[in-house]
Amino acid sequence: MKKRIAVLAPIVALLLSLPLQAKEVPLDVLSGYLNSLTSFQAGFVQVNADGSKSKGVIYVQRPGRARFEYAAPNKNLVIAAAGQVVIFDAKSNEPPEQYPLSRTPLNLILARSVNLATAKMVVGHGEVGGATIVRAQDPKHPEYGTIDLVFSADPVALTKWIITDDIGNQTSVTLSELEVGKGFGASLFSMEVEMAKRGR
Repeated sequence: MKKRIAVLAPIVALLLSLPLQAKEVPLDVLSGYLNSLTSFQAGFVQVNADGSKSKGVIYVQRPGRARFEYAAPNKNLVIAAAGQVVIFDAKSNEPPEQYPLSRTPLNLILARSVNLATAKMVVGHGEVGGATIVRAQDPKHPEYGTIDLVFSADPVALTKWIITDDIGNQTSVTLSELEVGKGFGASLFSMEVEMAKRGR
């Protein structure tokens, strides 16, 4: 018996010296946090499927409104409002491209109420390197793609998301200097106002 204890002692000591495995932040806590983000502003760095990078400032006013202002030399603009996503290409003379917000996984975090416990919405939930990652999809239309939401744990904060579209292309957006509770005018999310500015 003493011999067995002597053999096991180094193993027990090793296990005790290892750091405790961190646990992911629960989904109900993350849902509450996302619902508290009624408005925010942040810097962002975007990495596209082809490896190209761009940066800018994002403005979000839930429900349903977001504005991505891209910095030079890009100068493009993306507005989500009134159920549509509108893409202004600074190099094009064509009208802006539009498509339904409901067809992009970004719609999940711009919704009036976020409930990550909804059946079949979350298809992945775990902890990696101290961050909690949630993979979510539209439970009614999983073919629209997924969004990976990355959260810091202490304090809980949204730091990044990765959208995988319906053909497998990925676009990541990393946030910085998140300012919560900002007030924005409705014109910031108006396609008509932006078109008038651009003479279209």
